[in-house]
Amino acid sequence: MRSGSLSRSVDMIPDGASQMTGGFMAVGTPERVIDEVVRQRKCGLTVIANDAAMPGKGALQAHRGQAGAKVIASHIDLNPQAKQMMAHELDVELVPQGTLIERTRAGGYGLGSILTQTGVGTSAEQGKQRIRVDRKDYVVEVALRADFALVQAFIADYLGNLSYALTAHNFNPLAPKIVRQCTLPITSRRPVDLVVTEMAVIAFPKGRATLLETAPGTTPDQVVAATQAELVAPRDVAEMPA
Repeated sequence: MRSGSLSRSVDMIPDGASQMTGGFMAVGTPERVIDEVVRQRKCGLTVIANDAAMPGKGALQAHRGQAGAKVIASHIDLNPQAKQMMAHELDVELVPQGTLIERTRAGGYGLGSILTQTGVGTSAEQGKQRIRVDRKDYVVEVALRADFALVQAFIADYLGNLSYALTAHNFNPLAPKIVRQCTLPITSRRPVDLVVTEMAVIAFPKGRATLLETAPGTTPDQVVAATQAELVAPRDVAEMPA
């Protein structure tokens, strides 16, 4: 992993590039990075994201004032600006959310396409191949890949491993899997001394991962199994407030 200034990172994105942007309704969306994309007046971008969020926020802001731009998303109806842009300069490909996720996952694992029954016999099937497997019809959906990923991570280590805070997980973990380069704003340059997840709170006194609290109904053994980390688990581990 290589750190750099925000402007220098965004400067690597050329006009006409494709980018996968994390976030769900602007939660976990890298707003600072997107604002810099707008400031540098990047043109002709193809943005792959779950949604168009809301006016002034979210992945679609990268398309402000653009011509020849495209967005691939599962829905845009909650952002009236998206509808206005769609009527003028924006090319929109709407994809069912589950299909969008699986097309993205397929791109990350090097697959060429996926099979889905979603859209069979509807307008969503138009222009796509249909095949029959075990007496069932499936639509062939091409895998999604992008040139860059813009994500909002809570913690990044020096090897490029990313951790996400609570609901900001959403589409962020998928984005870096399908790209050649990933850009994200970092929250700290210091080594991590506390990790908070849905399952547990882990501290690092003297560099040793130590379990401080577990979620209600979660045992230390379950935390160890889920993280595969060498955790110090005291007998008197507290329970996180419900």
